[in-house]
Amino acid sequence: MTRSLIVAPQWIGDAVMTEPLLRRLHARGEQLTVGALPWVAPVYRAMPQVHEVIEFPFAHGGLQFKARRALARQIEGRFDTAYVLPNSLKSALLPLLAGIPKRVGYLGEARIGLLTHRLKNPSKGQRPPMVAFYSALSGETDLEADRPQLHMPSDEVDRSLAELGLHRGAFHVFAPGAEYGPAKRWPARHFAGLAQSLALPVLLLGSSKEAALCEEIALAANAARPGACVNLASKTTLLQALCAIAAAKSVVSNDSGLMHVAAAFGVPQVAVFGSSSPLHTPPLSARATVLWLKNDASYQPPLDCAPCFERECPLGHTRCLNDISPERVLLAL
Repeated sequence: MTRSLIVAPQWIGDAVMTEPLLRRLHARGEQLTVGALPWVAPVYRAMPQVHEVIEFPFAHGGLQFKARRALARQIEGRFDTAYVLPNSLKSALLPLLAGIPKRVGYLGEARIGLLTHRLKNPSKGQRPPMVAFYSALSGETDLEADRPQLHMPSDEVDRSLAELGLHRGAFHVFAPGAEYGPAKRWPARHFAGLAQSLALPVLLLGSSKEAALCEEIALAANAARPGACVNLASKTTLLQALCAIAAAKSVVSNDSGLMHVAAAFGVPQVAVFGSSSPLHTPPLSARATVLWLKNDASYQPPLDCAPCFERECPLGHTRCLNDISPERVLLAL
């Protein structure tokens, strides 16, 4: 049996989109250990094909060579192959220092000497959907049909719901944040308006960076309909957030990591796209509805500026998000 180390990406959405690659590797007999940063590790524990998860003791940013060398000594001799999923130089250091003989990844940041098997990085204009981008590291073809899948044990879901005082299917989840910037965020007033229209309460999920945004939504929604929203941003663990999403009646989000989590659990969802493109990072689920004014022929005048992939609207109007009404998302739900 080939023992393989997966060096995981640092973002939740990217982690979800690596699942089809891991499924392919496991199906051909590789025993998979994932090395991931602590805030991403719970996603990999929701993948049954993963044998073990090692939480990397690295802080965000910086080479941290001594820490990498120390961990490399601990895992030396354990693995035959390493798949380095991020494109950074530092992510390829650990497999080299650990003496893993076969090291697979994309070219990037002067990694020629660090990897033994290298794929050419597609140009920005030719980059495939992210699932296919990661799955290509398996060396196999026919990648487009892959859909990420997450599986959370039922008792784990029940335990987390009990901790949060929730019941299956008795709430909606909104994930109003987007790490990249405001040009990917549906307006807070629209989230609040939608919450007021739903019969079931809404849980607002996000990190500490989104706590103020979620509080703004909760205050506006609850002023119109008391009990419409519960702000849990920064108040849950990632495991609790994953379980809440898995048990939700539906999820509404921007193009974000939690959007991909909902898709991988197969939860009914509406994903609102603005400056980014669902052609590149769509929610890969038959139960997902994407709202993107760029491909709406009835929307006038056409959004020739989209997708701009900017953090903030260069034109100052953010029509791509402002003009998607709460009523339209409600209809999609």
